[in-house]
Amino acid sequence: MQIKKKLIKMNRMYIIFFSSILFINILFFIPSNANSFKITDLEISEPFDLNFNKEKVIDKGFEIGFNRLVSMVTTSDQTKKLNKTSLKEIKALIDSFIVRDERFINDEYFTTLDVNFNKKDTLIFFEQNNIFPSIPIKKNILTIPVLVDLQLNKIFLFTNNIFYKNWNTEHKNFFLINHLLPSEDLEDVELINQNSNSIEEYDFKEIINRYDLKDYIVTIIYKDNNNYKILSKIKLNQSLVIHNQKFENIDLTNSKNINEVINQLKTVYENYWKKINQINTSIKLPLTVSINSKQNKKIQIFEKTLSKIDLVSYFDIVKFDNQKTYFKIIYNGSPKKFIDDLKENNIIIISKNQIWQVE
Repeated sequence: MQIKKKLIKMNRMYIIFFSSILFINILFFIPSNANSFKITDLEISEPFDLNFNKEKVIDKGFEIGFNRLVSMVTTSDQTKKLNKTSLKEIKALIDSFIVRDERFINDEYFTTLDVNFNKKDTLIFFEQNNIFPSIPIKKNILTIPVLVDLQLNKIFLFTNNIFYKNWNTEHKNFFLINHLLPSEDLEDVELINQNSNSIEEYDFKEIINRYDLKDYIVTIIYKDNNNYKILSKIKLNQSLVIHNQKFENIDLTNSKNINEVINQLKTVYENYWKKINQINTSIKLPLTVSINSKQNKKIQIFEKTLSKIDLVSYFDIVKFDNQKTYFKIIYNGSPKKFIDDLKENNIIIISKNQIWQVE
């Protein structure tokens, strides 16, 4: 009875204390998105007993947040290299955090944590571990899973296609690709049937062109009893990649098996997307760019844009006069990629007499 009273008293004290801490967090821990990797909605629970320790709960959230960040920005083979990262190393990378949605249910403490990892420090940490991470860019992609049953000699696009039905039943919170499936259309089924004898060579353009998406994945799944050979046509950023995989002894009546196959396929696609957006911090391209000194608004926009671009590791004004303001920039990529990054932000770079300037 005494223990129960003590827990109730602790509960009240923690509610008051946590509310105060939450208020302070909201006031003072507002992150700068341009300079940090923000990991949100980390759900943590812990038994609320005499051994309860708030600090340990937050530490647990830091570890979960770091693991999610690593999964988002590194390929699956690189992720394993950071499995043994210590809590001390993780804490050194954190800029700020917010504790929210705290509640007690049946002697269990629940909370949600947002953690902001310092982008510069995190990239240096990855480089020290010989890992080149990727920019975590989310992407909508049209995905067309086609099932070819070799025993029945039939092709299934929608009906009786277990992969189509289950493709989006699970979604890992660190996945960057959002797979958009084609809507069930009889015309699409007819097109597939017309090209059934040459399905690998078929380009699927008639189906793809109905959707306002430049990138797509066509997954052709050949079923031979319980064995599967899968051919993936992956079109990302104007580059087409062909990938082959094999799975043996897969029971389609077992939803767990189906989801394992789909998640392995999705991991392959995630890896390709991450490689496209990889940050090679070993490349340090020095650039000098000038802007008309009288265009103050354009200078401010240019500075804000440089702060947002992940591949810009450093920039500063090195010289200015009444005519020109000169920026020194260190960029972790190619000159073409730098120009493209600025173009995406409506900033045009021109070259005159081997000098770069903002138009």
